[in-house]
Amino acid sequence: MSSKIFISAREVADRAGVSRSAVSRTFTPGASVSDETRRRVLEAAEELGYHVNHLARGLMRNESGIVCLIVSDVATPYRSALLRELTLQLQNSGKVAMLINTDRSDGSVDRALRQAIRYRADASVILSGLPDKSITQLCLRNGQRLVLINRDDDQPGPLRINLDDYESAGRIATAFLRAGCRRLAFANSEAGTPSLMGRERGFVAAAASMGMDVVVERHGQTGYEAGKVLAQRMLTRSERPDAVFCATDLLACGFMDAARHQFGISIPNQLCVAGFDDIEQASWSSYELTTFAQPVASIAAKAVEWLSMTQLEDSAAEVPSIRLRAELVWRNSIRGG
Repeated sequence: MSSKIFISAREVADRAGVSRSAVSRTFTPGASVSDETRRRVLEAAEELGYHVNHLARGLMRNESGIVCLIVSDVATPYRSALLRELTLQLQNSGKVAMLINTDRSDGSVDRALRQAIRYRADASVILSGLPDKSITQLCLRNGQRLVLINRDDDQPGPLRINLDDYESAGRIATAFLRAGCRRLAFANSEAGTPSLMGRERGFVAAAASMGMDVVVERHGQTGYEAGKVLAQRMLTRSERPDAVFCATDLLACGFMDAARHQFGISIPNQLCVAGFDDIEQASWSSYELTTFAQPVASIAAKAVEWLSMTQLEDSAAEVPSIRLRAELVWRNSIRGG
């Protein structure tokens, strides 16, 4: 094998005894080339260590194949599951994922995204309620196709994929009512993302329609420790709730552990709890949490399908807005489940 760093298609052609165009056709899916020519080209490429420069090929067509994934809280179970599915499906469609891991500051996202734009990324996928809407405008101004997941941006152009957060919360309120619960609470973080606030509003509205009030508490970031703090606040109230809907499963896990270990509360006998996301931990025997499953495979498929379409030439009004249903997964954290 040659020790050169870069091997050209011309060198492969010379080694195989074929034309330069025959090499190009061999590595172009669907192109016409004889079996014998293909064999000779592939053997020569293997001997020389030749690899097709897809980036250079794409740039000649004004396409790089790069898709930026802009995400915060990358270590959380739900976010990592969505990233895993997105990167897998992007790779299977012949695209390259570039991760922009935000630190919750729009300045850091802006700097990273401008670097990605210099690499001529074709598109970006924003996976959460952060960063600010100005980042989506930056993507659009630079000619990128844009997918927004669980966001409420209203500018034309991006593909928006959202869940039925508001409606899902109503289903949990009904489940609590059927379990005999009457003192309801909602545990949320202070992140204020559209999906979290949609669940909160939906739960409060559904409870009100049934003649019940909801105690709402918010604290910190959307994680396990915040769930423990929220439990300490709610379970020391003079009128303790008998049902709590947590905005995410991580909040619910922290809430349940504090309820059991600090207050000696039996779940679901004394307290019913529900979450959202259906992370792996929700099914563990320590929690057996009733929750909503985020359809991560469907979210990724819808995003990649749209990004793989021929570049849209018509107005942004033709870009669809997709709403997916989160399926309720019954376990043992609600009585009668």
